[in-house]
Amino acid sequence: MTDERVVSPRLREEEIALDASLRPRRLSEFIGQERVKTNLRILIEAAKGRGEALDHVLLYGPPGLGKTTLANVIANEMGVNIRITSGPAIERAGDLAAILTNLRQGDVLFIDEVHRLGRVVEEILYPAMEDYALDIIIGKGPGARSIRLKLPHFTIIGATTRLALITSPLRARFGAVYRLDFYDLEAMLAIVRRSAAILQVQIDEGGVEEIARRARGTPRVANRLLKRVRDYSQVRADGRITREIAQAALTLLEVDDLGLDDIDRKVLRTIIEKFDGGPVGLDTIAAAISEEADTIMDVYEPYLLQLGFLARTPRGRVATRHAYEHLDIAYPQRPEQPALF
Repeated sequence: MTDERVVSPRLREEEIALDASLRPRRLSEFIGQERVKTNLRILIEAAKGRGEALDHVLLYGPPGLGKTTLANVIANEMGVNIRITSGPAIERAGDLAAILTNLRQGDVLFIDEVHRLGRVVEEILYPAMEDYALDIIIGKGPGARSIRLKLPHFTIIGATTRLALITSPLRARFGAVYRLDFYDLEAMLAIVRRSAAILQVQIDEGGVEEIARRARGTPRVANRLLKRVRDYSQVRADGRITREIAQAALTLLEVDDLGLDDIDRKVLRTIIEKFDGGPVGLDTIAAAISEEADTIMDVYEPYLLQLGFLARTPRGRVATRHAYEHLDIAYPQRPEQPALF
């Protein structure tokens, strides 16, 4: 099986740089997301039993939870080739046409950031997904004519962190839509142990627990922290990761006991100290900390919401009592609102 990447320089560098050896290749190796795995097993076994291409699949959820990995796992389980691209990389309709006409029967086309596809490109994608056909216009003006090319039956797997930004016609053409959630501690422990074994890192259970607990319920973060703790242990200790070594390394990286890093704390402190705890708009927060609003919304905010440190209101973001307590800031006594009857 081949893995062909059709990418632009704008595709996330962290996604490209992640060590491929850490990625599971089969559903049986994939840790966590049990509900999604159960549904995918049924989908795959049914398609293989009928000898058909898999129905189109849409995966959504916060970054780093395994959407790209699951796309590769699905292709492996189906025994087909996978081509990987992203929404921003497909700038013109001709780019998509070139990719589609090179697919073979049953192949998987994985489109990361599928919500960033251009409208013209989407129009080409509709008949390709629904009728496995490609409509091409030849010529211009009154003499122009349309030719429909038949495509082999293939599978598109789309991934997005922003489901709401996918247009309704495109979303309706995915036969299976699954949300990936943050991983629980048990799954994170298993992921760190597996990655440590693959990387041949000596680590005791205390070190595993420290890394897993601070990994924000996200496998990509766990693997990144494991590699940085491994480096610290190699330089500052004897190469074996203990709880104490992991704590020292993660403290140096400014990752606290709950996995919050400097930007997380900066977001919370900005809301609390500059805007009296909120409500404050996302763009205002972004300007105050010199960060992109989309980055805050996609990367940092989901975990802060999960922890209950942040609340979304119609007027903006609000820091909760839990955020004040975590940052060791006194929670202000606000006047009670009159009851509404």
